[in-house]
Amino acid sequence: MKGVRRLAGTYRASPVKISGSKHLPPDAATVAGHVEDMCEWIESNWETRSAIQLAAYIMWRLNWIHPFDDGNGRTTRAVAYLVLSAKSGHRLPGSPTIPEQIANEKSSYYAALEEADAAHDGEDYNLNAMEELLRTYLARQLKAAFDDADRTELEGAAERKFH
Repeated sequence: MKGVRRLAGTYRASPVKISGSKHLPPDAATVAGHVEDMCEWIESNWETRSAIQLAAYIMWRLNWIHPFDDGNGRTTRAVAYLVLSAKSGHRLPGSPTIPEQIANEKSSYYAALEEADAAHDGEDYNLNAMEELLRTYLARQLKAAFDDADRTELEGAAERKFH
């Protein structure tokens, strides 16, 4: 828990800027409403959207809202991955995971967020780039699991935990 802010999980009370981004997150007073709307969108689209589509929406929208003073990216990656796993009905095997891949290669992730922000017009949005990015990362993660399963001996197998 080292480095976690004392008020982690509390919605921000002031404006924030995202370094390197053109996006200006909404006013702090509207954060709770935006998060509620986002959750309602997920709930109302759960049966009709794919796991990739739902995760892409969360990935973009939670970043767009930027509800916390710090940790928005990590929180977003974790929540989107949870939604992806829950909707697909699986603990997804393979490593590096999608959140790890994003953390290691942020430029493509940022580009997909910027593209979604640029296309956002009130109710309309375009998440094609984010969906494609998630497909690529998921394929990499699952391919790594396949490659591990196809090897005779795994490097670092003694260090792996099975739970």
